[in-house]
Amino acid sequence: MTSLALVVALTHTYAQDIHFSQFFEAPLLRNPSLAGLFDGDLRLQMVYRDQWKSVTPNSFRTASINGEYKMPVSGGDDFITVGAQLLLDKAGSAVQSTTHILPVVNYHKSLSTQRTSYISLGFMGGWVQKSIDYSKITTNNQYYDENWNAGAPTGEYFTDPTIGYWDGSVGMNFNTSLGSEDKHMFFIGAAYHHINRPKTSFYKNAAIELKPKYVFSTGLKFTIDDFHSFTFHQDVFIQGSSREIIGGGWYSNTLGDFSDNPSYVLHGGLFIRYKDAVVPVVKMDIRSFSVSLSYDINTSPLKTGSQMRGGFELGLTFKSFRKNNSSQERVICPVRF
Repeated sequence: MTSLALVVALTHTYAQDIHFSQFFEAPLLRNPSLAGLFDGDLRLQMVYRDQWKSVTPNSFRTASINGEYKMPVSGGDDFITVGAQLLLDKAGSAVQSTTHILPVVNYHKSLSTQRTSYISLGFMGGWVQKSIDYSKITTNNQYYDENWNAGAPTGEYFTDPTIGYWDGSVGMNFNTSLGSEDKHMFFIGAAYHHINRPKTSFYKNAAIELKPKYVFSTGLKFTIDDFHSFTFHQDVFIQGSSREIIGGGWYSNTLGDFSDNPSYVLHGGLFIRYKDAVVPVVKMDIRSFSVSLSYDINTSPLKTGSQMRGGFELGLTFKSFRKNNSSQERVICPVRF
């Protein structure tokens, strides 16, 4: 495949957005209404993915950075969360680069004065810019008698190596505590991405657009006791003719004598992307910081060429509480995962 063929393939890819195996560490990409569903007032997260390095030297490298700030609304148990999502991606020998800058706002409406029960509505939208490096594009026009001439014209004509567009999404979720002692946590939600169907063609072809993406998410934290728990997540992505189902979970073990303020929490688990990959995950919480590692074991039809090697991911998270007017001071606040 020539470099141009790869660019065209990427430009014409209606079906698949950027995704992560550690999707639970990139909540705003799942659903903007998941902003604020964490234990704390402030959260900063980063996930870095390096995919297909075993197949091509020009691997797909993606980084997600998001920040959220959760604030109680005076006069009740409601909360509001504001934040932003930054997404950076580089792919292929033509180095197609994509940058997303997406502010987010989410309102959490309390449904009960007796227990944690909220419905949340979130909006996210902003600017996306894509670019390619023409100097690294090669085409069949540059080959003659099996010899490549770098100075020969490519036969392709682009008006601009950079395109930009506005993009937006909306989501809603219901989250609640479960059980007689409210020890367990649960959420279910849905999101609608690319509500404006942005045009994404380097050829300025108005027929090429991002099709809407629907994401259905659910999560459950099952607490065994103060030191042990299970957490499960599942997402279903639908975009055009493509479907992606990923789900799994991990077991958590709190170390130390005090579960309310542990020194360390160890997590280990497994996720499965249906017909594509098996993803073991390990994670450690160290006070306010968390680090997670995962690796895709490829099970798709590409497994022979990839030798079952897929993508490596690294996740980093920081969470904290404010000193005053904090959600830590509230008896009732949104589900904390």
